[in-house]
Amino acid sequence: MSVSNIPEPVKLLLWGKAAGRCQYEGCGKPLWRDDLTKAEFNAAYIAHIIADKPTGPRGDAVLSERLGSDLSNLMLLCDEHHRLIDKVDVAGHPVDRLRAMKVKQETRMELLTGLPENRKSHVLLYGANIGEQSARVSWAKAAHAMTPEWYPAEPRAIELSIGNSAVEDHDNDFWGLERRNLRLQFQRGVKPRLSGAGDIGHLSIFAFAPIPLLVELGRLLSDIPAAEVYQLHREPPDWRWQETPNGFAFSIEQPEERKATVALNLSLSATIDNSRIMAVLPQENLSIWRMTVPEPSNDFMKGKDQLRLFRQQFRLLLDRIKGHHGQDVVLHVFPAVPVSVAVEIGRVWMPKADLPLCIYDQNRKLNGFTKALEFPEDRRSERC
Repeated sequence: MSVSNIPEPVKLLLWGKAAGRCQYEGCGKPLWRDDLTKAEFNAAYIAHIIADKPTGPRGDAVLSERLGSDLSNLMLLCDEHHRLIDKVDVAGHPVDRLRAMKVKQETRMELLTGLPENRKSHVLLYGANIGEQSARVSWAKAAHAMTPEWYPAEPRAIELSIGNSAVEDHDNDFWGLERRNLRLQFQRGVKPRLSGAGDIGHLSIFAFAPIPLLVELGRLLSDIPAAEVYQLHREPPDWRWQETPNGFAFSIEQPEERKATVALNLSLSATIDNSRIMAVLPQENLSIWRMTVPEPSNDFMKGKDQLRLFRQQFRLLLDRIKGHHGQDVVLHVFPAVPVSVAVEIGRVWMPKADLPLCIYDQNRKLNGFTKALEFPEDRRSERC
């Protein structure tokens, strides 16, 4: 039990530095309200790193009395973590560990609260199941990935996902239903806020869904609004951008002959053998372009500079294919790409300037690639 009388100005300074949140690593619980009832009251405990009496947790014969009301020796904690460090696991919480927690949290709060107004970004989450794999995109992980470059403009994300859908990506009506749902939610929740007097100045995009739907999301967004598209990594499993590998480059392989049917093999997150494309399109009249990286893998996209380079190279590639084959062909796209690249394909593609696209999807239950979506959508034609 504490024996020191902590002056009120010191308590206020501690509240300010902690931004009213629990300083235990990974917690961050707001200490001005009850999570369940949302009733607002002071739920904080002020804990001593070095106890204010020698016999207390981490107590010291000399420092306990000297640091009893010293700001550097105080932490703002929730009830759970106050009990943890002082009663349940004192040995597991030595002085150095607690000091590191305090410094890290206060540094982070100072950085976040000091960001200028123009670093606000609205979080957009989109998820659709990939086969039997759930597509829940976490708001907490998204917010963590943004900082310190951006910080959430609102306490909630703009969510475009459809929950508990019984339709799977091998069902005949999957693409049409998911596309219409995405468009409807975008028209209601995003478009009005992007145009005219809309309040969205910047978007942070976190999307995990089948590739063709991610391309559709990118098309809806276009490249007009300022936006940052994030990538879900496997190692470590989060959305935070990492360092771009040195010497990274994309390579383009052009077909030797110019034929009437044109395909684009995007072997980025995996290698697509051209025979898989030939199994879908008439190979006797087929030209296949290929964009790849030195070692295709599902975790090659590490840094945002790689994604920026893809945008540049893909823009040039679309122009190059149109210049080579003319503007009266359809470009059949077979993608093995990361989620961020799929969104950027849609953002880069310009409906008035670029070739129409037919996007294919790989599905084991359907034994290979099948047509998914066309851009622009034109039900009167049979371009795909």
